[in-house]
Amino acid sequence: MTYSIVGRDPATGELGVAVQSRAFNTGAVVPWGEPGVGVVATQSYTEMSYGPLGLELLRGGKSPDEALAELVAADDARDYRQVAILDAEGRVAVHVGAACIPAAGFAAGDGFSAQANMVASERVWESMAEAFRRSEGALAERLLSALDAAEQAGGDWRGRQAGGILVVAAEGKPWEREVDVRVDDHPDPLGELRRLLRLREAYRSMRGPPGPSDQDLEVLPELDRRLARVFGLTATGQLDEARSSLAPLLEAEPRWADFIRTLADRELLPNARELLEA
Repeated sequence: MTYSIVGRDPATGELGVAVQSRAFNTGAVVPWGEPGVGVVATQSYTEMSYGPLGLELLRGGKSPDEALAELVAADDARDYRQVAILDAEGRVAVHVGAACIPAAGFAAGDGFSAQANMVASERVWESMAEAFRRSEGALAERLLSALDAAEQAGGDWRGRQAGGILVVAAEGKPWEREVDVRVDDHPDPLGELRRLLRLREAYRSMRGPPGPSDQDLEVLPELDRRLARVFGLTATGQLDEARSSLAPLLEAEPRWADFIRTLADRELLPNARELLEA
């Protein structure tokens, strides 16, 4: 019993699912996705098999309508299920069982669908759809904005507890994820999801130049802020300053040098080998 949204970014081809519910661990069971194939949101007395089986049918050439019809026909408890399937072309299919707890329904558009059950009113899924249509930026942020709108419209009438965001790329290996964050038990799951997205971006910024921004550094733990400074200075060739920043870390734990060497061996940090020469 929850509300969720599936969506596609037409500019990047990314596909995503976002969910929030007054149900523990909902982010681990509702969203499913595979790069270049599609995404699935399965909820309301959740039958998890809709996720992997739906993706398998899409991979085999079925349309979302065909895949969902096949799965629903084989489900004796279909009247209690709510499922949305979105494929890599942006086609979407939705099933809302007649026995889903009200308010229950969905609003679909070009490349997305917002669906909900056990929520305050139809404004919950309508608000998600409106927010997604008018939003801009990264897909994960757009999906989260839709969840914000659903919550402001009344959300799950039991309250809130858990959520998750899953985003997959337009192409890639089946197990690869662009974004995969979830909150299992928290008084403000949407706020916590937003913090995790910021933290994820901060860690990604440490992988190379130009390095973390001041905003990125704010959300990192102290150790990672110090490492981020070392990495940023090293990647941009400011080796004397990088060595000065690294020295206290090496003094406290000499094995950081082994870590830097592996980054150099794998060519993951420009100038890493030169950093240790002195």
